[in-house]
Amino acid sequence: MKQLIECVPNFSEGKNMSIIKQITDVIEEVEGVKLLDVDPGKATNRTVVTFVGTPDAVIEAAFRCVKKASELIDMTKHKGEHPRMGATDVCPLVPVANISMEETVKYAHKLAERIGNNLNIPVYCYENAAMKAERKNLAYCRKGEYEALPEKMTKPEWKPDFGPAEFNAKAGATAVGARDFLVAYNINLNTTSTRRANAIAFDVREKGRVLREGNPLTGKIVKDEKGNPVFKPGSLKAVKGIGWFIEEYGIAQISMNLTNISITPVHIAFDEVCKKAEARGVRVTGSELVGLVPLKAILDAGKYFLRKQKRSVGVSEEEIIKIAVKSLGLDELKPFNPKEKIIEYVLEDDSKKKLIDMNLKEFANETASESPAPGGGSISAYTGALGVALGTMVANLSSHKRGWDERWDEFSVWAEKGQKIKDELLWLVDEDTNAFNKIMDAFGLPKSTEEEKAARHSAIQNATKYAIDIPFRVMKKSFEALELIKAMAEIGNPNSVSDAGVGALCIRTAVYGAFLNVKINAADLEDKKYLEELFKQAEDIFEKTNALEKQIIDIVKAKL
Repeated sequence: MKQLIECVPNFSEGKNMSIIKQITDVIEEVEGVKLLDVDPGKATNRTVVTFVGTPDAVIEAAFRCVKKASELIDMTKHKGEHPRMGATDVCPLVPVANISMEETVKYAHKLAERIGNNLNIPVYCYENAAMKAERKNLAYCRKGEYEALPEKMTKPEWKPDFGPAEFNAKAGATAVGARDFLVAYNINLNTTSTRRANAIAFDVREKGRVLREGNPLTGKIVKDEKGNPVFKPGSLKAVKGIGWFIEEYGIAQISMNLTNISITPVHIAFDEVCKKAEARGVRVTGSELVGLVPLKAILDAGKYFLRKQKRSVGVSEEEIIKIAVKSLGLDELKPFNPKEKIIEYVLEDDSKKKLIDMNLKEFANETASESPAPGGGSISAYTGALGVALGTMVANLSSHKRGWDERWDEFSVWAEKGQKIKDELLWLVDEDTNAFNKIMDAFGLPKSTEEEKAARHSAIQNATKYAIDIPFRVMKKSFEALELIKAMAEIGNPNSVSDAGVGALCIRTAVYGAFLNVKINAADLEDKKYLEELFKQAEDIFEKTNALEKQIIDIVKAKL
């Protein structure tokens, strides 16, 4: 699945909209990147920009906007309330989907090196990308701000991680980092009291509240040996929070920043606030997400609440999101539209209609038309998706079967596996057509010169190999479903055993059909060594599928 990272550069310009527009324009020029937000501040003279996309595209866009900022912003003339040390002050990368923090750190270092070497800007790496322990803290890297840079550049301990150890008067210095996704999250209360909202916020936020002797409200503040107030930590890590009153809605809220949702995710913050609020005689009525969130954050929440109900989590993505929205009360103040609030959905290209978005009649009619795609590869993938969907259905029915309540989690695990296989096979329905289009595009490349002929030939071979890999992937993914289907035939709801049998037949058809597409697409590939190994694996999958399908049908027949 596609990897996504977010980039949130902060530029030292918040007043001149022409400069800001020129910076954001170069971001939008990069294919594979979507500009999500531009937030200028006049008092801080600073603009926070947010964009997201595939890693290489984000790195390219980040470099271009840092370059443009260094050309347009003169730090010798900059003044603002917010701490800063460069035209591009900070440039953090944030993992969003299908990418680890370790991988994101590598991209941050790649970006930092490119900025330092190509733009001659000193770069300090911070947060998870820090190359020195003390530089993990952004405040340390920015100590003294821009005005301190001339002196700092002369000291060995302030040698930048990338770029020259020389003062760049116009561009200053830049901090490039990798950090976790920050979620701005507000929880609604059935009170108008800011004091009570604050009390709940202090109960849960990591910093907690000031520790007092005796009476927690009026007692003497406890101080450490340096005379600083001592705080009693709250119950949630990686959470900042305060209480406030929202006049627009006439309610008090807990306003929270979840600085690391892998430590404290949205649903845990919500449930903990519910507990602390109830202890103070206050009820939580709903919540709101400010800005965009990764899909995983919403899916994790939906699954969390399904598990609390002892219900299967192996249901569709749409159903899980619906459960999350209702459980968190995300639609209390205004409608929650996943297409506008979930990053992955915002990035979807709705201009191209997908096969899997068609209704059944449209899909059949499109297949029956004179168009060569969708063809057997797409049909094989869809048949596999239907097969595993049947197995998943049996798992979900078994999870809810009367008298089997204690087995809900057992069947939920099977159903979740089935959903994952089904979702990938559905993606492969369209990807098989995309693979065919790649071949057509390659054949359409110019071939006037020898160089163009070589490039065209290479493109055709690469596209052909991809067109082989896709149906082979359909074979492998469909075969995975037979483990689930066999288990459901053996231990699932006996009233649905025939559904497991039909699922097995669909999977055999999917594997066989995909195998035929592997063979026909392989005819023009010149890499015979690659084909020899692939055919060996494909034959093995085909033989194992036949054997396992026969076992499942025998089980089904014995139970009918």
